[in-house]
This record gives sequence, structure tokens and C-alpha cells, in this order.
Amino acid sequence: MNTIIQNILAFSAVLLAVAFLIKKFFYKKKTKKACGTTDCGCN
Repeated sequence: MNTIIQNILAFSAVLLAVAFLIKKFFYKKKTKKACGTTDCGCN
């Protein structure tokens, strides 16, 4: 029983880590925001 719980926790940790990396590197928002009337390059 303990090995099943350990495997589930390890697998879910790996899935969360992979999902985080995919979200961080592949789903970047490419929006440019202007700080008022001119773009000052703050974002």
C-alpha cells in the first residue's frame, strides 16, 4: 500500500514539474504594453 501511494506522489510531482516547465517556456504571452502614450520599454 505504501509503494502505491509513493508512486502516485512521485508521478504527480513529475507531472507538475513538466507542466510548469512547459507553461514557463512554451506559453509565453507576447503582449506589449505601453506606459501611457509612448512605449517606454517597462514591460
